[in-house]
Order: sequence, then structure tokens, then C-alpha cells
Amino acid sequence: MAVKALVDPGHALGPGLAAIRAQFQVPDGFAPEILAAAEAAAGRAPTAHTDRTEQPFVTLDPASSTDLDQAFAIERAGADLLLHYAIADVAWFVDDGSLIDIEAWKRGTTQYLPDGKASLYPPVLSEHAASLLPDGPRPAIVLTTRVNPDGEVVLDGVERAVIRSRAKLAYETVTAADLPPDFGELSDRITAAEERRGAARVDPPEQEVAPTGDDRFRLAFRPRLESEDRNAALSLATNMAVAAALQAHGTGLFRVMADPDDRAVQRLRNTARAFHLDWPATASLKDFERTLDANDPRHVAFMFAVRRSGNGAGYAPFQPGVIPWHSAVAATYAHATAPLRRLADRYVIRAALAIASGEAVPGVVSEAFTRLSPVMARADAIAGRIERAVIDYTEAVMLQPHIGQVMAAVATDIDERGARIQLRDMPVVARVDAHHVAPGQVLQVRLIAADPDHRQISFARVS
Repeated sequence: MAVKALVDPGHALGPGLAAIRAQFQVPDGFAPEILAAAEAAAGRAPTAHTDRTEQPFVTLDPASSTDLDQAFAIERAGADLLLHYAIADVAWFVDDGSLIDIEAWKRGTTQYLPDGKASLYPPVLSEHAASLLPDGPRPAIVLTTRVNPDGEVVLDGVERAVIRSRAKLAYETVTAADLPPDFGELSDRITAAEERRGAARVDPPEQEVAPTGDDRFRLAFRPRLESEDRNAALSLATNMAVAAALQAHGTGLFRVMADPDDRAVQRLRNTARAFHLDWPATASLKDFERTLDANDPRHVAFMFAVRRSGNGAGYAPFQPGVIPWHSAVAATYAHATAPLRRLADRYVIRAALAIASGEAVPGVVSEAFTRLSPVMARADAIAGRIERAVIDYTEAVMLQPHIGQVMAAVATDIDERGARIQLRDMPVVARVDAHHVAPGQVLQVRLIAADPDHRQISFARVS
């Protein structure tokens, strides 16, 4: 699961999270000289931007978000829909080789924990001057994607523009009347095209720490909202259109991901059995994923299992004769829509702007594409290790009151270390010293230990 999705409103996890921050050296703010440089950069007036302040852009994010990367407006063009996706113009504020830029290359991404985040850029930029907040004009890169009735997308234009967001809409409270009239239809077109391609994006709902009394708490699923899924389709359309344009011009940095291998798929079939999910033997993993309901806890637990099953996504620069592929999207795909939170997006956007303007991609951008893959891989790996640590700690705290209890589990796969098990009543994966069992076999296990300080849990097989 994504750690940024695990929120802790009561700070029940505070001590353990502090230890995780220390262990993984999560940055605590920015050096004074970087803050000073950011303050100076925040005052830059946009001078290379077209005036698009009359266009009715809005943002749609979680209510608490202040680092707003995207705003959108939609208009009709005959049978097609034009998606104008305004992206924070981070490059306007961050010079190549500046102190801010050097620090961003060290961080790679914004790192999220339940009790806060370590931002990629100083807050004066990421949450104020560069954020597309509705409190005044903002410089942006407007990526216009043409979406035909079949949901096929093509990049129709890219320009620097000053925009003014009309409203900061929230997933939790937005209504159809708040959104552009064609918002729903555009999302439906993109979703229908996904289904035809055989794509299967897995988007579990958020988890939050909910108190249960007596200083105890549990992980509770917050239902995923339709507004979130529809909004994700806008980003998907834009990122695919940008990726296709960059690939056609022989440049770019792409998001790539392979399908889970056969062994991983078999583990997932055993996990589905553990949750009493009906996965027909003739259905592929992607076919089954499209039937999942993000508001059903059992389905959500399976979604997390799918995320854990693959080798993960990575970044790859353009290579002649190679078509970069993202299996979940079932298309060539790039990250271009979150430059306040991901370093790579800033360069992908700059390349798209150059191509649309009929100019050569700047050398500093092309050179960045050759260096970004390991930088982003390292940032993603750290995020993954933080994620695993947060989950392990949370599970240990939650399971502590249940030490000694016998629980039902299913063996998902077997190796020389024993069996990997999935608890049947909660989305917890662990190991147990159990041999001569078959994948998919139901086991009874006793919780022997739950140690939050060491973020460890252990089980013993009962039967």
C-alpha cells in the first residue's frame, strides 16, 4: 500500500514513526540557504506565459492538500473533448544547478508518512507560489489532450500560461455541479478505452488509524470515492498523450512495469481463496482485477496483495527500437502531472513543451533523462522501505492485544524458509515455520509475538 494513504489523525503511531524517520534519514525541513533561495524564486513574475486567466480551471484533490500540481478545464471540439490540464510550472521557479535543484536531485520525490511529509521543494514553492491554489494567478504549463469518442488520446498542444483556478474542489465534497459539464463523459471515455486495451489499474482506498478505546486502534478502510477514480482518468489521459509524443520524437523518460510472473499469479490465486473471492480459473489476473470493488474490505486486501506481487514500476529513458510498456496501463506511459512531488516530471514537461513549440529538447533535459532512472529508483526504494516499516510497525501495534490467539490463515507460497501466510480476517502477510504444506492450504496459526519496537510479528503453526 502507499504510505501517503495511511493517515494517523490521532497521532497514535507517533513514537514509532519518529524512529522510522530517524532510521531512514527522512529530511526534516530545508537548510536556511535553500529556504532563502526559494523565497527569492517565489517572487518571480511570469513573463513567458500566455494569459489564460479567463479559462475556468478548477482543482480536485483531497481536502487537506495544499501542494496542488494540476488544474483542469474541458471543452468540446466537435465529437472530441479537449482536456486542458494545467501543471505547476516548477521549472519557472527552479533553475538548473541552483541550490533548490541540487537538493531536489538528492530527494527525488516527496516522502510521505502518516504524520507528515518531507517535500521535494520548500513549502514556499510547493504549497504557495508554484501550487495552483485559487487565491490568484499562477504560472503553469497547460497540456492540451484531444480525447476522441473512443477514448483515444493525442497531445494537441503545450504552452506556458498564467491561469487562475476558480475553485479548490475536494474529493469528499465535490458535486457534479461543481465540475465542468463534460467531466464525467471524458472520464467514461478514458475508462472505456482502458477496458478495451486490457488495462487494470489497482487503486485501493485509503487506510486510516481509527481509535477503538483503551488506547487501542485499528486500521480502517476509507471508502474510495468515485470522484477520485474519475479524476485519475484525467491524469492518465495526459500522461499517455505526453508519452506518445515523446516516444515519437525519440526522447523522454517513461514509467515501465512488467506483469507479475506465473509464481506471483499463483500466490495471488491462493490469496483470493483466503479471502473467499471467486476468481474463475479461466479468468486472467487483469480480468479479475476489473471485477474488484474498492469499497469491499476483502477486495481491498486483495488489491494490496496485487501491489506487493509484482516487481514494481520503474523509469526508463528512450531507447531506439524499444517500446516502453506499463502493464497496468497497457500502454506507453510517462509521469508528467506531478512535478511538485516527483523530480522526473519537471523534465518530462520541459521536453513536451519544447516538442510542441517546434524547438529542440534542451541539452540539460536530454542529459537528465540519462541520469534520472537510478535517482528515481533510489527515491522509490526508500519510499518502499519506509512504507514497509510503517506497515510492520502498525501491524505489530494492532496485533499486540491478540498475542496468544489462534487465527485462520492460508499458505500463499512455500520455500526453504517455510510458508508465507495471509491471515483470513485481516490484510496481514507473515511467515510461519510450516513445511509439507501446499499453497492454498488453510492453516491455524497462533500469534506468538508482536513487537512494535522491532516492528516484528511471529506466528507458530497450530494445525
